[in-house]
Amino acid sequence: MFDTFIFFWLFSWSLTGVFVADAVKSESVTEGESVSLNSSFTQIHTQEEIQWKFGKILIAKLNKNKESKFYDESAEGRLKLDHQTGSLTIINSRTTDSGLYTVFTSRDTINTINLTVYARLPVPFISRDSSQCSSSSSSSNCSLLCSAVNVSHVTLSWFKGNSSFSSINVSDLSISLSLPLEVEYQDKNTYSCVINNPISHQTQHLDITQLCHTCAESIHCCGFTEAVIRLALSALVGVATVAVLVYDIRSRSLQQKKSVQKYPSNSD
Repeated sequence: MFDTFIFFWLFSWSLTGVFVADAVKSESVTEGESVSLNSSFTQIHTQEEIQWKFGKILIAKLNKNKESKFYDESAEGRLKLDHQTGSLTIINSRTTDSGLYTVFTSRDTINTINLTVYARLPVPFISRDSSQCSSSSSSSNCSLLCSAVNVSHVTLSWFKGNSSFSSINVSDLSISLSLPLEVEYQDKNTYSCVINNPISHQTQHLDITQLCHTCAESIHCCGFTEAVIRLALSALVGVATVAVLVYDIRSRSLQQKKSVQKYPSNSD
């Protein structure tokens, strides 16, 4: 029985080389990075062809003479085959490269890999709810919003120190996410907004003193600024009005002089 097993193992090795058959594997990478998809061969010893499919589409082949051939025009120049192991490398990966990759010979499927290419994460943006403050508002809290635009397969979270206390996530759709936070003006805790996917993250730290002012401070600041702007505009309007009046007076005076010169008085 053991001799029979050894015979079949040696026969398979002579036909297709040394490989390890595995279940479907998962690979993840960030857009723009390179990723190598393992064929599961340690070394190819025979003249067997190695082929790669993306879904049901043939994209690459390593022929019996160890010559590479590629069929995917959209990935032209971005695919490479290892002539020793048959592994496939994707250079400058794109989100559209996500999917199921299968490597096989003329007799067997050797390995299947599910590749996910995640888009690069933006840095989240923290802003204040500008409608919160009004002349009648006496709130002691500051309302904030953390946002990320056109994202998918991510989680957006608020952290206090190292602990997450609020989050929202999205899977397939590319949408804009917003997550609110309300803090006191004198809050001394450290807050940060984090966006992450399974392989990377981006963090924006909150500066309460920069974004949060009391309503009285905001109104005073805005009122003073508004007053200066209105005063400047009023001065400009006044100067323009005077200029128009002077021009009108001079024009009328000039017309009267011309009229006298053209039609002199006959009373003498």
